[in-house]
Order: sequence, then structure tokens, then C-alpha cells
Amino acid sequence: MVLISYDVSTIDDAGKTRLRKVAKECQNHAQRVQNSVFEANLDYSSFLKLKDRLVKLIDKSKDSLRFYYLGNNWKKRVEHIGAKETYDSEGVIII
Repeated sequence: MVLISYDVSTIDDAGKTRLRKVAKECQNHAQRVQNSVFEANLDYSSFLKLKDRLVKLIDKSKDSLRFYYLGNNWKKRVEHIGAKETYDSEGVIII
């Protein structure tokens, strides 16, 4: 389990485009839990591919990515309080 967060500068149109691309790439491979925060339960190879794509999308002089590695025992490391129900990434997801 990896927590991915990003901050993309949207001062100009190029930044807004980068933001949409980063968000879309994350949505394709992870579950959004906050506006700019995703939980990804991926095997290591898939995660490295996602990370590589995200790094190529951002402008390193203006934007940032953060990856928090929670490991296999992530359920004991994540606590949720407040609005928006949590989900079980290993359970059944109906689309």
C-alpha cells in the first residue's frame, strides 16, 4: 500500500493541464481519498511504472509528488475520522 499525494502549481494553463493529467493517472491506478491524495494497493512493478509516469508529468521546479510507503500491514497504520466513508481496497468494489 502506497499513499500518493501531489501539489501541482495551477498559476498558468500548462499547470492546469499537468494537474488534470496527474489526477487522471492516479485515478487509473489508485483510489482517491482526498482531493490530491490517493491510496494505491499495487504490486511493486506496477507501482514503479505509475511512479515513473507521474514523475514525467510534473514540472519538478513548480510541482511536487510525495509517496508514503505503508507496506503490507497498512490496515493498522491508517485511521480515518470524519466525512467520506473509507473503503477496503482488498474487498469487493462495485463499479
